[in-house]
Amino acid sequence: MITVLRNVTYRRLFAAQVVALIGTGLLTVALGLLAYDLAGSNAGAVLGTALTIKMLAYVGLAPVINALVARWPKKPVLIGADLVRAAMALSLPFITEAWQIYVVIFLLQSASATFTPAFQSLIPTILTDERDYTRALSLSRLAYDMEALASPALAALLLTVMSYNNVFLGTVAGFLFSAFMVAVSVLPAAGAAAEAPQSSLWHRTTLGARIFWRNRRLRSLLALNLVVAAPTALVLVNTVVYVRDVLLRPDTDLAVALACFGVGSMAVALSAPRVLERLGDRTVMLTGAAVVPFAMAGAASMTWAAPGTGWWLLLLLWFLLGAANSTILTPSSRLLREASTEDTRPYVFTAQFSLSHACYIVAYPLAGWVGAAAGLGWAAAGLTIVAMIGSAGAFLSWPRHEAAGAMGRAGEEQKSDQPAPQRSRPRR
Repeated sequence: MITVLRNVTYRRLFAAQVVALIGTGLLTVALGLLAYDLAGSNAGAVLGTALTIKMLAYVGLAPVINALVARWPKKPVLIGADLVRAAMALSLPFITEAWQIYVVIFLLQSASATFTPAFQSLIPTILTDERDYTRALSLSRLAYDMEALASPALAALLLTVMSYNNVFLGTVAGFLFSAFMVAVSVLPAAGAAAEAPQSSLWHRTTLGARIFWRNRRLRSLLALNLVVAAPTALVLVNTVVYVRDVLLRPDTDLAVALACFGVGSMAVALSAPRVLERLGDRTVMLTGAAVVPFAMAGAASMTWAAPGTGWWLLLLLWFLLGAANSTILTPSSRLLREASTEDTRPYVFTAQFSLSHACYIVAYPLAGWVGAAAGLGWAAAGLTIVAMIGSAGAFLSWPRHEAAGAMGRAGEEQKSDQPAPQRSRPRR
């Protein structure tokens, strides 16, 4: 897998991604402490509002921003987004009111909504070989999982020697390092065709979503995004409730449960290149979609069991959910690559970024608000139904036998989205 790092440009960009991820993880921990200082027992409401603002920025702004900057060179776009993120992180220690958090988070996440799709759409142009690209996707998935484990530990270590306000400086350093690595990388020049079409802003903003709707495999991916959102929301929002209220375990076991979710994801990410080469995208991704509802149903049933029982079952279920999520997330960019041309790729990746985060706007409130109002069991059952709907949609949308030439179909879709030439009227 690490042989893909022999590519100098990709190695620098991967280093930028890893360090920026760690900086973002430090931001999450420090932001929670800042919210508690400002709002006390209402810190959860502040963080919940901040997360909602984050998702709304991802869903609403990402397609518009991408349409505005699509014709710009990638390097200044990426560097500019990193510098904005660094500036916003640097302002956080000086915040004195909760509303200021919301403004800063909105601006920071708007910059992330610019950076991430542009970064993701750039990798296929650097790694043109499909095997190398698959290895890069596995490394990226591994980086996300390692960050989820390493960042809280690093934050805890830093907090022993400094205040949380200084931890924000780690986030600033991460974004500045990312900008530096992008600056010293030699990125592919944008093709002339990408700059030629003179289409409207609305056309460019909705192009990715329209390609998603016409392509059956991308419609299946849209349903799979819903499958991924359901267990992720359950694990991130309600693991602490399972550990403390259902299983009556100590606080330290919360980290163990979350680690099992991450380990399951990493196990699949490490084996993904070989498995995908042997079985293909459809078999791997739909297998994960089939596993998630069963594991979610098991998690829902645990809430009605005798209190204090089922610790090992929870760890197994969390491992399965992490592994199943990774079978969907790791190969997903391969579908985006095959369903797009060089011209449409930024729009397709942006559509995936926006539409996948839209699923969390459904899943997070269901996990948190329903759990608080009606009980954990009903929240888990509701999320199980969401996963079942997504899984069924994925199976129905993805054809069993696909015609060859996905790139050819993508090229035809790109042509169909170009403005029709105006015909000259005959003179009378």
